Amino acid sequence: MKQLEHTEIQNRIEKFPITIICDAIRTPENLGMCFRVAESFGVSKIYLHERSIDIENRRVQKTSRNTIPQVTYHQYSDFNQIIKQLKIEGNTIIGLEITNTSTPIKYFNFTLFSKLVLVIGSERNGISNLHVLDQSIQIPMYGKNSSMNVIHSLAIALYEITNQLTSS
Repeated sequence: MKQLEHTEIQNRIEKFPITIICDAIRTPENLGMCFRVAESFGVSKIYLHERSIDIENRRVQKTSRNTIPQVTYHQYSDFNQIIKQLKIEGNTIIGLEITNTSTPIKYFNFTLFSKLVLVIGSERNGISNLHVLDQSIQIPMYGKNSSMNVIHSLAIALYEITNQLTSS
């Protein structure tokens, strides 16, 4: 067994009808990793708040590993307005958040929806307005800690979503 070099790997290149909204993601490493994870899972688009850290930031660039040009992104100024616009465009808005009504991700059927928006919130405060979500999902935790890093959660969620979409 040997580890393959990047030039030896042929990934199945595919874009999915998945949009990510970063609600108050301001940590440079989290923002850079959001792009890296989104590109890896074929996300179509990312929305960043206009007060998010500049994507030209050195730490954002370093952690993104040159994936920023490969993922379409836009900035927004009003969270509620961008959610409203995306709903009008036929998207289902799903929050990745622990709430009293969240569905464990393994029981959520993503194939029922043609266009998905996955909303991720800040490490400290979560998603700013839960009332605009159509659904919320959570990743079951088995340790004492009740949550994990937002980008780790995003990666797990995108794995489950794309796994369901490619299996159907």
